[in-house]
Amino acid sequence: MQIILATSNKGKVREFQELFREDTVIPFTEWLGPLSIEENGDTFAQNALIKARTVFDALDREGILVVSDDSGITVPALNGEPGIFSARYAGIGASDRDNLDKLVAKLRAEGLSEAPAYYTAAIAIVGPRGDYVVHGWMHGHVVDTPRGHGGFGYDPIFVPEGYDQTLGELDPAIKRQISHRSKALDLAKPIIEMLKR
Repeated sequence: MQIILATSNKGKVREFQELFREDTVIPFTEWLGPLSIEENGDTFAQNALIKARTVFDALDREGILVVSDDSGITVPALNGEPGIFSARYAGIGASDRDNLDKLVAKLRAEGLSEAPAYYTAAIAIVGPRGDYVVHGWMHGHVVDTPRGHGGFGYDPIFVPEGYDQTLGELDPAIKRQISHRSKALDLAKPIIEMLKR
């Protein structure tokens, strides 16, 4: 059974490959090339399912599972922004840095040097035996000054609950233990194992 990732985000691909070392994990672009997927759901779960189902239908092969993640950061003090728009917060094609800079600017515009925030990860698993979705969360707060160069996305401004460093500063091994994606993957693994049989 091959696990096909419905993402081309290199950071996510790397995390999935590290967590599923015993399996063959391939980004969908290796088989399909670029594929336009319209993420028009209202929730992380809906968007994850849209991506996984689109790739699964396009591949139309036996012996595969398609796994997709839709994740992002939510800041309640900013009316829940960026939420499901985290990857395109500063516009379509925006870089991670563009998105981060926009969130920092929004915090500062509200006079906030920090604010409670949380990451959400929804992981969809699509295969011949059905569709499944699990969630993981990581709570903490965002700061208005990026720190550290590790991770990706909003990691340099997110401080997890119980820590003083941002995800950009923390050791990657610690991040893997506490991340929203790791928590969701812990729930996804038994489903994937069941579907591989």
